[in-house]
Amino acid sequence: MSRPRILIVGAGFAGYRTARTLSRLTRGRAHITLLNPTDYFLYLPLLPQVAAGVLEPRRVTVSLSDSLPEVRLVLGEADRIDLDDRTLHYTGPEGEGGTLAYDRLVLAAGSVNKLLPIPGVAEYAHGFRGLPEALYLRDHVTRQVELAASSDDPATCAARCTFVVVGAGYTGTEVAAHGQMYTDAQVRRHPLRQGMRPRWMLLDVAPRVLPEMDEKLSATADRVLRQRGVDVRMGTSVKEATHDGVLLTDGEFVETRTLVWCVGVRPDPLVESLGLPMEKGRLLVDPHLRVPGRPELFACGDVAAVPDLENPGSYTPMTAQHAWRHGRIAAENVAASLGLGGARRPYRHRDLGFVVDLGGAKAAANPLGVALSGVPAGAVTRGYHLAAMPGNRVRVAADWLLDAVLPRQAVQLGLVRSWSVPLDTSSPEVARVPGGPGGRQEASARSGPGAALAADTDDGGADARPGRYRPPDEPAKGQPGSGPTQVRPGSAAAQPRSEPETAKGRPAADGPRSGHARPLTEPETAKGRPAVEAARAADEPAKKQPGGEPARNQPGGEPARNQPGGEPAKNQPGGEPATNQPGPGQPPPHPAPGPVKRTDVPDDPDDSTKGDS
Repeated sequence: MSRPRILIVGAGFAGYRTARTLSRLTRGRAHITLLNPTDYFLYLPLLPQVAAGVLEPRRVTVSLSDSLPEVRLVLGEADRIDLDDRTLHYTGPEGEGGTLAYDRLVLAAGSVNKLLPIPGVAEYAHGFRGLPEALYLRDHVTRQVELAASSDDPATCAARCTFVVVGAGYTGTEVAAHGQMYTDAQVRRHPLRQGMRPRWMLLDVAPRVLPEMDEKLSATADRVLRQRGVDVRMGTSVKEATHDGVLLTDGEFVETRTLVWCVGVRPDPLVESLGLPMEKGRLLVDPHLRVPGRPELFACGDVAAVPDLENPGSYTPMTAQHAWRHGRIAAENVAASLGLGGARRPYRHRDLGFVVDLGGAKAAANPLGVALSGVPAGAVTRGYHLAAMPGNRVRVAADWLLDAVLPRQAVQLGLVRSWSVPLDTSSPEVARVPGGPGGRQEASARSGPGAALAADTDDGGADARPGRYRPPDEPAKGQPGSGPTQVRPGSAAAQPRSEPETAKGRPAADGPRSGHARPLTEPETAKGRPAVEAARAADEPAKKQPGGEPARNQPGGEPARNQPGGEPAKNQPGGEPATNQPGPGQPPPHPAPGPVKRTDVPDDPDDSTKGDS
């Protein structure tokens, strides 16, 4: 008898817990496959400490292969699910497509940044949902303080040292608290010329910080933030974002180069394509986490609207703690449906308290309903995180100890660029790369030496703000197509390649999640043409041009020299030279898509990455 096939989509809190529990329950009696864009589980609650330089990035990641040895890991992003055929179509990290069959499917795809119809936000703001975004923010903040220290203009210095965080929930509060400490430490070692101090602003339309928590804990967090110098403004948000700063709803314009978007999350758009009953963007399930009418389909975590049996008529909030508990119940019910476990169980929960890390020894917590602040709350908070992490506990504790006795290293790694982490993306856990599969292919935007700093060091113009995408008529300097269009001997004017030729099948972030394009073949790409031969050929008249005349239509009247791709490919069909081929190892140039503003945003509760202790 063949073993049943269980497919899990997503390795966040819900998906990871489902896979781990199923592996223990089935004991090899089922094929368990886990589909995820990355090979690690990310412990989101500690992400603000990565952005502030407290923890190294690998500390908050747990290897899926090492921690789930009995589970088959498939790297990729789900594109389309055929519920009738029980198959899932996905795209791998290098653009290759694939199909996975299943007998039981568990959807735990998680959530993405929630967008609001505010002008400029999708273009100029950055979210905080994945490791690439945390790494980018750490580099960006470090760079702004360093550039401000070297600036002679007080206005420029003030703008670079102003950091605006929108959303006073768990994530936004912790980002502002840790960020103020991080920048203050930088300035103490390297004071600003004008004697200025970095300014962090925390905005929210809610009446108080951390509205989900008890009023005493909210007051504690508010007091700690204000004591550190954070400008906390409740009842205020962003009305418009521009490359020079943000216009607030109270009419004030704040000059800044940094806008961090932490207003909450929305379910992964994958579930919208299923055509099943939804509740505010989430897939409706019964208390056993099964989709009604689909006995083979389960959903948990942020993509599932799970009935809250403790509060009839409502659904469990989109928090990490609920997702972690969903995973265990989903695994037990999947195993029971296959006859590999006990009886089915409905999902019930009881809140045990909340914890919020405010940096240093400060925190706010109420374990078992006991309100704590200061050092005791800090000890409880860090103890909770160590107990909840599925790995790396010793390494995390070691980093905390080193941070307490040694100064932090404020350096720019330059690993993630602003266009790699757009706010409007269906995969915040994956940084976009030129020519790779992804919704936003910014191949022409930032690719040359020093280009990682371009958006942050430009004092004027539209590109002065992080997240600014270079328009189609402004290709990156030094890249193919950076100057006037150069015509090769025997070829027409160069034309940018279309998106399907370069993206290898990843759909746009707001488009349909299906299909994959065929990778270019060797004759189409003319790989490996030596540049030395190209330079030699450019110095000689083009003897094989039509009419036997040298090419005289080059810009400036000179023959093309050092063109990407070298001399024409001799093995092209028909013996004709290859036209418009990019150089070896360089992505084809194509215009970067502009920002997309979304208005179909459900009224989700604010994201909560902290919760029950």
